[in-house]
Amino acid sequence: MRQRFKPWAKEKLMENPKIVSIEPQTQKGQWHSFFGNDNPIHIEVGTGKGQFINGMGEQNPNINYLGMELYDSIIVTALDRILEDNKPNVKLVRADATHLLDYFETGEIERIYLNFSDPWPKKKHAKRRLTHESFLKRYETILKKPGEIHFKTDNQGLFEYSLHSMSKYGMFFKDVSLDLHKSDMDDDNVMTEYEEKFSEKGFRIYRMEAQFRS
Repeated sequence: MRQRFKPWAKEKLMENPKIVSIEPQTQKGQWHSFFGNDNPIHIEVGTGKGQFINGMGEQNPNINYLGMELYDSIIVTALDRILEDNKPNVKLVRADATHLLDYFETGEIERIYLNFSDPWPKKKHAKRRLTHESFLKRYETILKKPGEIHFKTDNQGLFEYSLHSMSKYGMFFKDVSLDLHKSDMDDDNVMTEYEEKFSEKGFRIYRMEAQFRS
């Protein structure tokens, strides 16, 4: 995601420790305490500006949503959304998904969302794709069995790769849509910023719900 540097962003994040965790390793095994309840926790890996998790939080008040984003200058916009909407079930973590196992205990999370992830189209960069086997292993560890991944993208190549990667890993697919906004899966769909932009341009949106074997 292209970002404009915001030198004040880190300070603002630090001023809101009840909403943003900037040292997630200290929360490992205690994320329910961070939310102040025992409701299920869902993570969006690569939350961007936070439109999706805010929408999901409004739609599902009895689920806790945690948006993960690496860059201060991006996640601070998501923070602004949360402060404006005042949703207690939506929080943020400034962190790198590569180190998920340092942040979450086994079975601590119930669902993961991957929305419009970087496709890393070159073969030599395949290990950086968020649906690569190495990431699937991390997701399986932190997810409560049988954990689910919900995935959306406009990139056909990444979608095909992800179907193959997950199938090879032994996952099965509950739902697959090759054109989300022309399918029944669109009924309760919450759009991301990218999704709105791509849809307006007539791009097809691909979506799947995949589950690990129990």
